[in-house]
Amino acid sequence: MPKAVSIFKFVGTISLGLLTGTSYTLTTATLPSLLALPTAQTCSTALTHLTRYATLHRRILSNVAWASLALAYAVSPRHAKHPYLLWTGLATLTADFAPTFALRVRKRVVVGEEEDGVGAGRTGEEDVNGETVRRDVVRWRKVEAVRAGLAGTAFAMAVVGIWGDGF
Repeated sequence: MPKAVSIFKFVGTISLGLLTGTSYTLTTATLPSLLALPTAQTCSTALTHLTRYATLHRRILSNVAWASLALAYAVSPRHAKHPYLLWTGLATLTADFAPTFALRVRKRVVVGEEEDGVGAGRTGEEDVNGETVRRDVVRWRKVEAVRAGLAGTAFAMAVVGIWGDGF
């Protein structure tokens, strides 16, 4: 059983590292380069596709990380049930859902918009306003920066926890 616990901790930590890297790369490289595309239509189409695929991969990584860390805690012997596994799992879920939730609440309360997400409702064939696309990219970049910070904190907790366990 100790080998299974180590594998779960390792998989959870690696998934958190990938999640952190994905959000960091979106924030620093991918989203700023969308703004350099020649037309608003091209940027809007790229943003829609990027949003869909990045969300899919982010959800997979965060679910794998959370499930692995929760399983590591569940199958650990009583004397080895370290609370950092639960805190790291909670930070992983927070990194995945809190920034998007906060953005939606802010949009409904402060701005009064009913749109469900970045780039939502765009079909790609309609006339696209460049300022709206720029605002969506900037907004998503801020959300991903917060997500990268939260995921990075969870990753740091996992690394320190594994190091403290002696693995």
